[in-house]
Amino acid sequence: MLDEAGTSGWARFFAMTPAGPRVAHSAVLVDADRHRLRFHLANMNGLLPGLLAGPVLALFEGPHAYVSANFYPVPAGQVPTWNYVAIECEGPVKALGQEALVELLDSLASVHEGAAGWSRDLMEPQRFEAMLGAITGYEMSIETMWGTRKLSQNKSAAEREALADGVERGGASDLAALMRAAV
Repeated sequence: MLDEAGTSGWARFFAMTPAGPRVAHSAVLVDADRHRLRFHLANMNGLLPGLLAGPVLALFEGPHAYVSANFYPVPAGQVPTWNYVAIECEGPVKALGQEALVELLDSLASVHEGAAGWSRDLMEPQRFEAMLGAITGYEMSIETMWGTRKLSQNKSAAEREALADGVERGGASDLAALMRAAV
């Protein structure tokens, strides 16, 4: 969903286009102080006709997992479900200029490269410029934001612990920890 510092993540952007609803996927820099998201898309992306035309919805998905009815201490009368955490943001989007796009790309690389250490300085400048021409940077102003969670919080503590144990056995330890903390 977001990195540990809450500054970067992966989001889906939804908008209406003349061809109907579309979605795009992008790495995102989060500027919480200024209530904005910055991202880039390929200039051929099918979402672009609707991106600047009206409100856009950004979705950050957190941990999620299938919850079997067999995870309950007494499974009779229970049904399987899916537990999850998500954050949704809505607002208008504007295009960024080329200088802001380069800064965005440099920031994304800085946040995510770590020990790999790639930077655009390792590219031939002409190749970088050619690739830069194929994308556009954007900034979304967050006007509305809300979180959604389904963590079996309506179940008893004993049931929630059994369900958390079940999803943890399935490899979703991050979701299990959230389920155990749910009130």
